[in-house]
Amino acid sequence: MARATFEVADVIDRFSEQLLAEAPVSLDQKRVMHALTACRTAQLGGHVEACDHCDYRRIAYNSCRNRHCPKCQGTRQAKWLDDRAKDLLPVEYFHVVFTVPEEIAAIVLQNKRVLYGILFRASSETLQTIAADERHLGAEIGFVSVLHTWSQDLRHHPHVHCVVPGGGLSADGSWVACRPGFFLPVRVLSKMYRGRFVALLRAAFECGELGFHGKLAALRDPDCFAQCLDRAMATPWVVYSKAPFGGPEQVLKYLARYTHRVAIGNSRILGIDDASVTFRVRDRAQDGRHRTMTLPGVEFLRRFLLHVLPKGLQRIRHYGLLANRRRAINLALARLQVGAAMPISAVVGVTPFEPFDVSCPACGKGQLHRGPFTDVTMTLLLDSS
Repeated sequence: MARATFEVADVIDRFSEQLLAEAPVSLDQKRVMHALTACRTAQLGGHVEACDHCDYRRIAYNSCRNRHCPKCQGTRQAKWLDDRAKDLLPVEYFHVVFTVPEEIAAIVLQNKRVLYGILFRASSETLQTIAADERHLGAEIGFVSVLHTWSQDLRHHPHVHCVVPGGGLSADGSWVACRPGFFLPVRVLSKMYRGRFVALLRAAFECGELGFHGKLAALRDPDCFAQCLDRAMATPWVVYSKAPFGGPEQVLKYLARYTHRVAIGNSRILGIDDASVTFRVRDRAQDGRHRTMTLPGVEFLRRFLLHVLPKGLQRIRHYGLLANRRRAINLALARLQVGAAMPISAVVGVTPFEPFDVSCPACGKGQLHRGPFTDVTMTLLLDSS
């Protein structure tokens, strides 16, 4: 794959020292910057890429495999999507998004681990509770939730994307389908989600799990915090449900775009100079049209680092029928109910190389496969020097 003209790593190389001199940077953020600049360079060593059709071989440097790296998500994404393809049912799928108001988002930014957990919990409990209500669906549903923390201009905008089959299993094990083109009432979802989120936020405050710094220091006072929650309860929280997907294939395409995405891909960076970074954004106010935006380099890097997740936090989670411990049994029962064929499990064999689906640039017929850094590697290095 050809290297992008400009990369996030280039921004880090050019502006990291200035950022470190001007603003506090956490240890996790420093580690991310180091990983991204070391990715696919001699710092991380290398491997052989060999064609399975001709004698072509080449040396490639190793990836950092950091989940915030724009260059390292392809292989992980492909494996994850292959697993998810086995879970899909021949039913309508819906896309539901849960957001938080700006005032709450500021608290989230200073308490990422606790508040991202609350965001997942409040949204998942809301979906499952409303779906289980006989007045709506009356069934147990299953879904995948994906945490995103950014807007197109790299500001902090925490929200959860949920991909949900349009139906679920009733108490007697039968499949209950939602109305065509309609999943659950958004207004009902919004009100319950807001109440659940605020209740969990209040409980976290009372347990001393939250920290407030800088402009939010006043929220350490219980009365000020209570007033903040009152304002949040008086504000409509945006929950929206997009039009249903056309089928399982469209679901996979959507998941391919969203699951392993980072705050900004290298392809969106259009230019870097000594002072600024220019990149492409999609403007929703203009019907999703693209436009360019330029930020000072240090500000671009600061915004990018806002989206470094706490170590160990899972940003893709499965709930209900798709929860890991019950997934196989639930999906088998659901397939039986909707008349779907059981997926055929592939037989995994042991091969000398790990395939990663890149066409051979020499013959154009074979695929390149990765092999270990061996004596052959050293010979190739010597021959190319």
